[in-house]
Amino acid sequence: MAKIRVKDLLIRTYIGFNPDELVNKQDVVINLEIETDIPESALESDEPEDIFNYKVITKKIITLVQEGRFKLLEVLTKRILDTIMEDEKVKWARVEVDKPHALRFAESVSMEMEASR
Repeated sequence: MAKIRVKDLLIRTYIGFNPDELVNKQDVVINLEIETDIPESALESDEPEDIFNYKVITKKIITLVQEGRFKLLEVLTKRILDTIMEDEKVKWARVEVDKPHALRFAESVSMEMEASR
């Protein structure tokens, strides 16, 4: 079993339900942890066949977030997690989404969710 981490993926999206949030994109910071098996054949051959491709899933997440509109941080987090879990090679995943400056005196507010097979 191997753990892949994507750290501090910064994307702009529509997030929130206040009037200004409905018309202005904001930054979100996404951190992912994904557990998957790496076939021995891939380790021996140094070839990418039959491995989980973190570049592909990251591109899917970027598209989902940039093109979406989300009122709730919970919904955004769940949709990212669902996107990751679509790949059968994923055994377990955790997603944390930070919304910087969501509260006046806080650096950020974050939501974390995980799923496993």
